[in-house]
Amino acid sequence: MSDRGVLILYATETGTAREVADRLARQCRRIHLTCRVLSTDKYSLSDLISESLVLFVVSTTGAGSEPRSMTLMWKTLLRSDLPPDLFEDLSFAVFGLGDTAYEKFCWPAKKLSRRLNGLGATEMCDRGEGDDQDPLGLDGALGPWLEKVLAALLLMYPLPKSLEIIPAATIPPARLSVAQDPALAVLSSWLAAEYFYSATVKCNTRITAEAWSQDVRHLEFDYKDKIQYSPGDVAVVRPLALASDVEAFLAQMRWLEIADTPIRIKHIMIDQSLPEYLPAVVTLRVLFTEYIDFNAVPRRPFFEYLRYFTSDELEREKLDDFLSREGADDLYEYCYRVRRTIREVLAEFRHVEIPLEYICDVFPPLRARRFSIASSNKCFPSQIHLCVAIVRYRTKLKVPRRGVCTRFLAALQQGDKVQIRIEKGLLSLPTDVKIPVICVGPGTGVAPMRAVIQDRIHMGAPGNLSTPRLRIFPLRSTDNTLYFGCRSATHDQHYASEWGVHVSAGNLTYRTAFSRDGPEGTKRVYVQDLIKEDAERIWKLLHAGASILISGSSNKMPVAVKEALRMAVETHGKLEPVAAANFISAMEARGQLIEECWS
Repeated sequence: MSDRGVLILYATETGTAREVADRLARQCRRIHLTCRVLSTDKYSLSDLISESLVLFVVSTTGAGSEPRSMTLMWKTLLRSDLPPDLFEDLSFAVFGLGDTAYEKFCWPAKKLSRRLNGLGATEMCDRGEGDDQDPLGLDGALGPWLEKVLAALLLMYPLPKSLEIIPAATIPPARLSVAQDPALAVLSSWLAAEYFYSATVKCNTRITAEAWSQDVRHLEFDYKDKIQYSPGDVAVVRPLALASDVEAFLAQMRWLEIADTPIRIKHIMIDQSLPEYLPAVVTLRVLFTEYIDFNAVPRRPFFEYLRYFTSDELEREKLDDFLSREGADDLYEYCYRVRRTIREVLAEFRHVEIPLEYICDVFPPLRARRFSIASSNKCFPSQIHLCVAIVRYRTKLKVPRRGVCTRFLAALQQGDKVQIRIEKGLLSLPTDVKIPVICVGPGTGVAPMRAVIQDRIHMGAPGNLSTPRLRIFPLRSTDNTLYFGCRSATHDQHYASEWGVHVSAGNLTYRTAFSRDGPEGTKRVYVQDLIKEDAERIWKLLHAGASILISGSSNKMPVAVKEALRMAVETHGKLEPVAAANFISAMEARGQLIEECWS
């Protein structure tokens, strides 16, 4: 490899894997490797056979699936006609991003490693597995893995005698050049970006009791024309930072005087990503409103850049401590345990002055957020509905925390315009509408289940929420089953009246678990307990070919639900424990049991 080049391929769902790929490229530059950094869906897989070295960064989505951007590559790699020595000249390494709260931790990364090894490739160092549950988040595993990768790369491609390793303390070159010019015209922002379409807020209604601790909203968005989506699909919402927050932050950074001066930006370091749809001419106010997130909890590179840009010796010493191996616990206590934000950190490190050309290096992009669509396209051809829990919590700092996107959504008024893209989701319905479907959707996990049930009732009922149509098949309550769980029947039972109408019409079996409504000290009841109670009925439905859809928190619920299903198969299907577990696994393998859960 005389040109000292390396290919870095990343597969991401929300953007984190892309940030890790950026960091990997910066580290490779320290040993004078030139990096090409590409998303897996932007790379021609036919070219992989000619590569000698590829570093993969792969995130996990759903309950162990690969990101949608990787699906085509993965299907191609799984072809049975590929020879076992196809990649005999390829060396590779893999870093996986995951969360041990999920049963299939870093599953896509593990499968990719096995498959490439099976096709003759050589894994140059142990796979890295980043865990969101680690006290330091992904950085807990990423730092050590980066050291291993650099050591392995230097063994494979020793430095020429004329070159030396660039010290870690050396500031990387900025990914941008920036030029201020008051005469420039600011280009249109992402509001006109490709793939995002304007929707009008029709309603924004709280559906939990006013006195209840959690604020859950039902939102309806109107589109000018008919749109296309299926049950289980996802609405991608790009939030805006609140104008008052942006003003206060710009004042804190002493940028108010230039906040509205147009600046021309040019992408210099091509191996480093920029926020999506970033225009060539923009202002700082627009940047921090639409593209850059100053309310995120920072990752380790943020503190590295502060170290470069502070003029105060005490601040530099503190940052040196945070970035040392011995100071990892201090950094955790200071930042991650209390969820301290970038804005709060910069308020304390007052001597930091960030050059404008480093803005996209220091600050992460303001990410779009994904929400399961809570309506059927058949019933609402020009609308989408969302069921969103507004993120609010307190940390040990006693400062109220709010989710960036849910705060944006909570403030929307009727008539406001929002840009929303629709993506294919993980859930899917059986092609035969006569096949029973069992939906398990506690909390806001009920959102995609509402879409599923509306869709199936529309297909089978003589009338529906929009236009009359002929009955396609005789619908029965056994065809649609919903297991819903929440804390209180009267405070957070989302869409209770709607489910009641479907039950009365004979279109739905509705089973509820209210974990906090029982007398003090009684055993709490969850959806998995109801499935155990209904074990005989569950087995009959499974034996008849029913599909199962699970949506909600990834905490303990999905595993507990699958265990309850396994017990139903074992007890009433008369199978041995191993055979019952294999029965459930086979359902997952053929797409008869699908999870869409989040942490």
